[in-house]
Amino acid sequence: MTDATAKHTPVMQQYLAIKREHPDKLVFYRMGDFYELFFEDAEKAARLLDITLTTRGASAGNPIKMAGVPYHAAEQYLARLIKLGESVAICEQFGDPATTKGPLERRVARIVTPGTVTDAAFLDEKRDVLVLALQAIKGRLGLAWLSLASGEFKVMETASDELVSELERLRPSELLLPEGGDIGVLQALNLPIRKLPAWQFDPQSSHQSLTRHFGTRDLSGFGAEELKVAVGAAGALLEYVKATQGANPAHLMSLSVEDSRDLIRMDAATRRNLELTETIRGESAPTLFSQLDRCATAMGSRLLRHWLHHPLRQQDLIVERLTAVRALLGGHESLLAALREVADIERICARIALRSARPRDLSALRDSLIKLADVTPRLPQAESALIAELAAELPRAAGLIDILCQAVLPEPATFLRDGGVINHGYSAELDELRAIQTNCGEFLLQLEARERERSGIASLKVEFNRVHGFYIEVSKAQSDNVPDDYRRRQTLKNAERYITPELKEFEDKALSAQDRSLALEKQLYEALLEILAASIGTLKRVASAVATVDVLAAFAQTADVFGYVEPTFVAQPLLEIREGRHPVVESQVDSFIANDTCLGAARKLLLITGPNMGGKSTYMRQTALITLLAHIGSFVPAESVVMGPIDRIFTRIGASDDLAGGRSTFMVEMTETANILNNASEQSLVLMDEVGRGTSTFDGLALAWAIAKALIEKNRAYTLFATHYFELTRLASDYPSVANVHLSAVEHKDRIVFLHHVEEGPASQSYGLAVAQLAGVPAKVIRDARRHLVELENQAASNQPDLFAMAVPAPAEAEPHPALERLMDIDPDELTPRQALSMLFELKQCLD
Repeated sequence: MTDATAKHTPVMQQYLAIKREHPDKLVFYRMGDFYELFFEDAEKAARLLDITLTTRGASAGNPIKMAGVPYHAAEQYLARLIKLGESVAICEQFGDPATTKGPLERRVARIVTPGTVTDAAFLDEKRDVLVLALQAIKGRLGLAWLSLASGEFKVMETASDELVSELERLRPSELLLPEGGDIGVLQALNLPIRKLPAWQFDPQSSHQSLTRHFGTRDLSGFGAEELKVAVGAAGALLEYVKATQGANPAHLMSLSVEDSRDLIRMDAATRRNLELTETIRGESAPTLFSQLDRCATAMGSRLLRHWLHHPLRQQDLIVERLTAVRALLGGHESLLAALREVADIERICARIALRSARPRDLSALRDSLIKLADVTPRLPQAESALIAELAAELPRAAGLIDILCQAVLPEPATFLRDGGVINHGYSAELDELRAIQTNCGEFLLQLEARERERSGIASLKVEFNRVHGFYIEVSKAQSDNVPDDYRRRQTLKNAERYITPELKEFEDKALSAQDRSLALEKQLYEALLEILAASIGTLKRVASAVATVDVLAAFAQTADVFGYVEPTFVAQPLLEIREGRHPVVESQVDSFIANDTCLGAARKLLLITGPNMGGKSTYMRQTALITLLAHIGSFVPAESVVMGPIDRIFTRIGASDDLAGGRSTFMVEMTETANILNNASEQSLVLMDEVGRGTSTFDGLALAWAIAKALIEKNRAYTLFATHYFELTRLASDYPSVANVHLSAVEHKDRIVFLHHVEEGPASQSYGLAVAQLAGVPAKVIRDARRHLVELENQAASNQPDLFAMAVPAPAEAEPHPALERLMDIDPDELTPRQALSMLFELKQCLD
């Protein structure tokens, strides 16, 4: 103990010792019915939680700053802190205050961090919470991540430059890095980052830690033996979880290796632009996930979210899912209705494994397992091998139903500390203790009747109070008539109180019955958790099967409601979509114009022209979303879809900057473009929208032309290339694999009407001024723009080199007469007769 610490009170010495072990966390220090925070923790908590900051006595000569939250209401405060990215060390008190000399023993029972929460109060039921560890060695990136709430534990290795893409895909709630590691790009992600000792990431020690946890000789059975960098991260992650939970996470039963070659890869920009689970503005709807999420269970919704970010490349696995969806068409309503009665078995499993499951978790588990008996008959097993496989998993936990029915009351108390959890008949000792509490009043009445008869004292009373316990009260006048076995307990002014051996024995039993009952219930409950923990593997398989059935049924319902069709997969290079629709946009509008997309070995790039707001971006995005939907095993919004192998989806859409990273809008555009040109293959789908518009006209045009040329000649990817550079339409005459298409529109009385229909050939004009007018730009500005456009086009026509000679200019307009311009500025309804006459003379002068 240092001299500085010795100046503090014993309680503060204990607190400071715990705080030194957890300097980066808020310490919830249990004192009676409150969790207290002291010093800097108190100031921080008061600011974050908007609770009172006060002082409590003094220690080392200074007032102790203090804030606190009630023990019974701690969850709501913890949830707020977790959402703010804070971590909290929960410090509980142990021992009996009545028998302990000095401060009660206190120690950290668990640590709650943003990535390791399992309590339902802290979790979004439709989103997995991941904690991810990573390290980079010699250009190789090793990642390990897990969901403590579900027990999924995964690793992968990839190139270091894939970091941002992988973090966008996984969206972890907490990052673990080795001390001394370069944070670099991670600083802009606004995620809680924990630095762990670098030795915890050592591959050799991590290998030993993982094999010890899984009880295996090596990691070959998981396919991870050679992934040294990822194994180092996985070992550090496992030890971190053990440290925060204060328990062995037994539900982490396996380690799976994720191979990017099995998935259609998408970079961070693509995931954002396609708005899979979050809009570009960061909102939860409307997105592809919100459109498809008809799942009946939280487990299903989380799995759907996972599938959307992990589309498959293996066509045989995709076809298995599609066959299952086809089998469920028409029968999904009753199936989803039955699944709505099923609780979140997956997360209940995690809490059982960590011994943090509450009584209502177990009753919900019991009721859910019973309900699954209604689900199995609704599954068309004969029509789908996948459904038959899933149906076989559902009854596996049937043996646990009897245990849970016997052990847990039909409606148990919310908290174990309140009692009323263990079922009647499960323990004879517990039933006896409960009977004592229940029958106490009846016993006293019977005793009172017997003692009156035995003593002959009609006014004798048997009563109880909290100070003196049980007693027999007799008036002073009758005190000489009490039996010999009465022992005086208290003398009052007009009465005497006695105790008898029988009453004393009952008192001892009754007063201790409640405490003994609660202690026994706790003991029985913990033993029940041990029994259930042995079946965690079985329960996890049941949960996985329920989630998969749920997603497939949701796909079937979506297909029925919106008229989706089953896509067909072929081995040859082809992407043919007939009458395709945007799955999200069509749900937001009254009518949607469907369009075709036809690409193949001989037609690789569609050069898309047409007006702003004409639907170019929607058309391109719907192609990508239909492709993605097909590869997660969903039916798709189209008349028919046939597609060959796809390995990646890229998008370069929209304008955004990266101020934190020091990148302008144009720099972001070129960075995303460079990624596409460096990584797209013949099996990739590429969406390019208005590339080159972030710089000067000729620079942008030259870049757009060179980029399109590279995509045609080098990458040969399936490409949708939208542009306002009409000069690029010449590429179709130079390259047979390029086709011009445009989004149609017509002008009527200086107004533009968007037809949103894709037609062959280039657009005749851009309609930019018409769109500006539609947006409300003042008429004077539009007229000035029209005049200047004529000048620019005339100048360009005389000066452009051959590359731009093939431009399709907008029809030239004659410069309007000044009298006509003046007349267009007049509103006749606002003129007085005198002003109208004056205006007429003014116009006449303009014509002279």
